[in-house]
Amino acid sequence: MKQGNKSLGIVVTGGSKGLGYALAREFLEHGDRVVICARDRDGVEQAVASLRADVRSAEVYGIAFDVRTKDDLAHFKSFVFSRLGQVDRWINNAGTAGRRKAPLWEIDPDDMMETTATNLFGSMLLSKTAVEIMSRQPCEELPRYHIFNMGFSDFGARFSRSNIPHKASKLGVAALSRFLEKELSENGQKSIGVHELSPGLVKTGLLMRDTREETAAFLDLAADDPKKVAAVLAQKIRAAHGTASRIRYRSVPSMVAHMLARLVWRKASKIKERLLPSLMELMKGKGRSTGKP
Repeated sequence: MKQGNKSLGIVVTGGSKGLGYALAREFLEHGDRVVICARDRDGVEQAVASLRADVRSAEVYGIAFDVRTKDDLAHFKSFVFSRLGQVDRWINNAGTAGRRKAPLWEIDPDDMMETTATNLFGSMLLSKTAVEIMSRQPCEELPRYHIFNMGFSDFGARFSRSNIPHKASKLGVAALSRFLEKELSENGQKSIGVHELSPGLVKTGLLMRDTREETAAFLDLAADDPKKVAAVLAQKIRAAHGTASRIRYRSVPSMVAHMLARLVWRKASKIKERLLPSLMELMKGKGRSTGKP
């Protein structure tokens, strides 16, 4: 466990796998108290057991909750409050890219509903829930409690190869963060900050599913492991201050430089693999011709 940190109360939605799980683990390493939620009860229970096994004395709690519906919302709020007492950070990580990548006219309407309900309605509902909880906590003149949403910038939406319901709902989440920050300010709520969380491309099943060979090759260069991304983001989330910031894993120039460095390294490794046997043979031949052993 990492020392020298004040323990925070943190909620991570979609925390049973992928980036959500990796973030929960990082927070626990810092000594924070964490609640995770996801739709699948078995998945939540397995994640909690795994986190407790990985991190000694971990204060982690899990609850099955579907962000697409307000059913059991009161129970969810009660669970969070009873386990954490005070909520300092709330990460709306739960999301989906839909069941298939296809043009809009080929997507089943039920799939559209599920994607937009999970990404946009879920972030909206749980941002509301976070504000309700945080506004009852001790108030200060500067943001002390922070909400993080994972939306898309215009650049991110253009860059993404996902379907329209996913991109449109993620752009909506970005707008939600901006408007929520404005409403909090207009209503004199100074204790709560709202931020955009941008993890970039993360190697999860959600990202790699249904990718073509050439796309998979690009993602292999551009995407990073959830643990690596979470290690960077968790520190930035814990240190958050102010409001209306965009917290990135990497900036766009840094991401491009990182991809180029990986590409050069891999090209160099392949050249080395091809040339090394020839160089060894050449050195052996030179040794024989000079009479050296």
